[in-house]
Amino acid sequence: MKHVLCITTYPPRVCGIATFSYDLIQAINKKFTKDYTVRVCAVESDIEKHSYDATVKYILNTSEQEDFDVVSKKINQDTDIDLICIQHEFGLYSENQELFLKFVQTITKPIVIVFHTVLSHPEAYSREYLRDIIEACQSVVVMTHASSAILQNEYQIDKDKINIIPHGTHLVSQIDKEKLKKTYGFSGRKILSTFGLLSPGKSIETTLDAMPAIIEENPAILFLIIGETHPMVVKKYGEAYRESLEAKVKELHLGDNVKFINEYLDINTLLEYLQMTDIYLFTSSDPNQAVSGTFVYALSCGCPIIATPIPHASELLSDNTGVIFNFHDSVQLAKSTNSLLKDEELRIQMRISGLQKTAFTAWQNTAIAYTLLFEKIIGSNDILTYSLPEIKLDHIVSMSQHLGIIQFSKGNQPDLESGYTLDDNARALIALCMADKQEEHPKYGMYMKRYLEFIQYCLQDDGTLKNYVDMYYNFTPQNDEVLLEDSNGRAIWALGYFICNAHTLYEFEIKEAKKTLRLTFPALRKMQSPRSIAFAIKGLCLYFMKEPSREVYDFIHLLADKLSGLYLSASDNNWKWFEPYLTYENALLPESLLYAYSVMKNDGYKSIAKESFEFLLEKTFMNGRIKVISNINWLNRGEANTEYGEQPVDVAGTVIALSAFYNIFHDKEYIQKQKDAFSWFMGNNHLHQIIYNPATGGCYDGLEENNINLNQGAESTVCYLMARLSLINP
Repeated sequence: MKHVLCITTYPPRVCGIATFSYDLIQAINKKFTKDYTVRVCAVESDIEKHSYDATVKYILNTSEQEDFDVVSKKINQDTDIDLICIQHEFGLYSENQELFLKFVQTITKPIVIVFHTVLSHPEAYSREYLRDIIEACQSVVVMTHASSAILQNEYQIDKDKINIIPHGTHLVSQIDKEKLKKTYGFSGRKILSTFGLLSPGKSIETTLDAMPAIIEENPAILFLIIGETHPMVVKKYGEAYRESLEAKVKELHLGDNVKFINEYLDINTLLEYLQMTDIYLFTSSDPNQAVSGTFVYALSCGCPIIATPIPHASELLSDNTGVIFNFHDSVQLAKSTNSLLKDEELRIQMRISGLQKTAFTAWQNTAIAYTLLFEKIIGSNDILTYSLPEIKLDHIVSMSQHLGIIQFSKGNQPDLESGYTLDDNARALIALCMADKQEEHPKYGMYMKRYLEFIQYCLQDDGTLKNYVDMYYNFTPQNDEVLLEDSNGRAIWALGYFICNAHTLYEFEIKEAKKTLRLTFPALRKMQSPRSIAFAIKGLCLYFMKEPSREVYDFIHLLADKLSGLYLSASDNNWKWFEPYLTYENALLPESLLYAYSVMKNDGYKSIAKESFEFLLEKTFMNGRIKVISNINWLNRGEANTEYGEQPVDVAGTVIALSAFYNIFHDKEYIQKQKDAFSWFMGNNHLHQIIYNPATGGCYDGLEENNINLNQGAESTVCYLMARLSLINP
């Protein structure tokens, strides 16, 4: 366990850096429970003191000169602390700047300093002061490329010392905008909003001056000003700024079109306000503001944004993500707002672009980035343990409508027009049967019955099954254009799994599954595809374990011999595989022979299973990480696994197979590899980004070279759940 001390403001203090630090610390502590704990040295002053929870270990009062020396000595003598992370904003240390510099220089622990503001065109003193601080630190974190460029070009800081880690954002389970408006009493209105602790720097008056022109074209418009006045502003000036805004609302007759939400909202309520916002307005008047948490929170909620040109906005609002307008220019703001309100298609494009750009800034990903930096600074060679999220079936339940589970989604919203597939419903039957086994009182019977009925619906008179069904329950032309053997094999696997593992509470459904499985027997002898054969072997073995018969035994023997024959034909001393290439769901092939061995005790099946599985693991594991075969280009004999394009189904298949191999061979290396493989979903991949979304319970559809496919379809989500429930020591 490594210990980090974060020197920062911290709740219950109400300020942006305190909120940032709380979210970051929570994310690291939750993401790496077994590896890291982060505590706090709370920064306060004589006019801003608080009582804290147990996260706060030390307090630094920046108004008291002796405190800097006292606290630095405590930190240096604290043998538990491995690293210091300082959250820096100039105003926090303005009372005793030189003492803060000495404080940093005196600390003997490695230091990572995070600059929330980087001043451009600094005076000579300010430049040297910041350079001295940075020299005393091992690494610097900024949140934008612009800030990095300023440090390099104007402060002459070595590029290698600078790390760009974006401001974190909260994952959002998208809720229908109109439903939210109805809930909050804003039905029928277009909503503009801004949020944050109110202060003159927000320049809210810029929007109020623009409102008459906006109302002229959009009479039902509503501008929400969300947030209480900044506590420090209240202490110095009272509510003078808010009162001036209220006076302007009255003067311009905006009472029906402007609403103040004078509260510090909890995060869930705030995110709902942002999700029902049609356009978010960011009107900061400070050109030196490097980054804004309010801005990125709005972007991550899918808000089209109109913003002043602070560096953060200029970087993120390119490529039709938003609109930039000049500081204090109410006329330009009104024109931009009216134009964007007219263009729904552009707002939709901006929403999609914003969600794509901020996906990598989820707090879970930010936690990974900081932790990897800490590991580098500390010099650790340990393999990080990614904590497991709770099991959550919300997205699967949301996707399970009418006939079965919907094939695709747009974001986390089911795409009804994509229809249904046998593949997805077969997997869903297995996944929910697995989840049901873990419940003291089984509760997923309604959904399992639906998936089972879908399989029966797809069954044809000759024992084969159709795969594609549209939203109107019609079989689509795809069924005549695509080879369906794999889908048939998956259905047999699902039926066998259900028969073997379903709770006795589902006696009728188990009988139906047995009938359906037996009706597929006429098609078994015709199977040629290696994966369809492998799926069928798994399903038949599971059925045999529950209800042994000579007929089923013979089918297992027939199919296992076919698969073994493919291996003997294609393999050689350097290529121990069933085909001259590695393609998709590869782990299934050796796993199925292990199933056949468990029924027939044929050592030949066991030997091929072990040999081919070890070969696959060599091709897909390196340095504590899995990299499955690309779905863009298969891996041919003699090639290296370098292509990108990884699918959750392939990772999940490996996780599931590793359980089967551990159960037979009891090799603890399989447990470690299973942890490494599953951590791919948690962020242990080449982009260091989460693939599983804990906010929705959904799984993203793919990992590409430079981005993630943010749609959360049935295949990805169900495969994630199957993998999660297959872990040997969760």
